[in-house]
Amino acid sequence: MHILGTMLATILIGFFVGVIARWIKSGARTMGWIMTSLLGIGGAVVATWLGQELGWYERGDHAGFLASVAGAVAVLIAYEAIKPPLVRAHPPDQRARRPNH
Repeated sequence: MHILGTMLATILIGFFVGVIARWIKSGARTMGWIMTSLLGIGGAVVATWLGQELGWYERGDHAGFLASVAGAVAVLIAYEAIKPPLVRAHPPDQRARRPNH
């Protein structure tokens, strides 16, 4: 039961980190709550890894909330840089209309 509680807490905190990161760096409005949670969790992972590599955290330590938000903003910037743009064949206001015969 401890592992399940830890996983649920990670997802919940990741969601809040992702929401704050999306608020700071607006633009990716097509994300649902699952992608927002993954964004926050990914930000925490990036912040933890970077902090350990730079010597800010000991091995086994985790990044704090603010560092996780900063990591999530970095992940969001990278995501927006590599995702393909949304392409529509016919924009809603420029659709070909049939003539009324």
